[in-house]
Amino acid sequence: MFDFTRRTLLSASFALGAVIATALPAAAESTIKVGVMSGAEEEVAQVVKKVAATKGLNVQLVPFSDYALVNEALARGDLDANAFQHKPYLDAQIAARGYKIVPVGFTFVQPIGLYSKKVKAIADLPKGAKIGLPNDPSNGGRALNLLAAQGLIKLKDGKGLSPSLLDIAENPKDLKFSELDAAQLPRALPDLDAAVINTDHAINAGLDIRKDTIAVEKREGNPYANFIAARQGEENRPEIKTFVQSYQSPEVASFLDTRFKGAIIPAW
Repeated sequence: MFDFTRRTLLSASFALGAVIATALPAAAESTIKVGVMSGAEEEVAQVVKKVAATKGLNVQLVPFSDYALVNEALARGDLDANAFQHKPYLDAQIAARGYKIVPVGFTFVQPIGLYSKKVKAIADLPKGAKIGLPNDPSNGGRALNLLAAQGLIKLKDGKGLSPSLLDIAENPKDLKFSELDAAQLPRALPDLDAAVINTDHAINAGLDIRKDTIAVEKREGNPYANFIAARQGEENRPEIKTFVQSYQSPEVASFLDTRFKGAIIPAW
């Protein structure tokens, strides 16, 4: 009688446990939505997504083709994070729009280059040459600093990382500048003598930083390292931290080296 009762109680307990287990919802999957620029940056993010999956994080990538929309989407709450920008760009966006967005971890550096289909060296640029520049303040300033580093122009003192065309103090070759949306510069290159083009747009257009440039930014101490950004106050969310760890992984570093061969390098 005792054995029978014990077996009955045990069977009832197991059955009740099974009913409860069936009734309980499955544990919610940890998910994060991340905005990236389409093209090379999205390629890298796809590798990050695979690494994150091994850490229990589902990354939903949201690709953009317009820089100006990515921080807006993050600030609005449509994204949990983004990974596409450097500090001068974010600083300019915050100054213009008041975003409460902060960096949470470095990703990579894309040295910007001066590309040309018409000349093979800086010295070959003719007087009055037409030079294309990105029309957003941070990348436009970055382009001017590259030209100044090559001796093509001289900038007024104290202008730092964000000079404008108004800050050109000397222009010995009487260069003519054409400010265009960064994504349009590769298409405009045949009509220009040279253009300063962001690496992601150059890669998307099939340009080679090793063969098609006449000047390239220094990589050491480059202030334009890209990073992952999140809304202020959400920096310590577990999902954000896992995404940063996944980005700053040996798998991603290896992919950058084999896929981009120096055009995009780790910044962590």
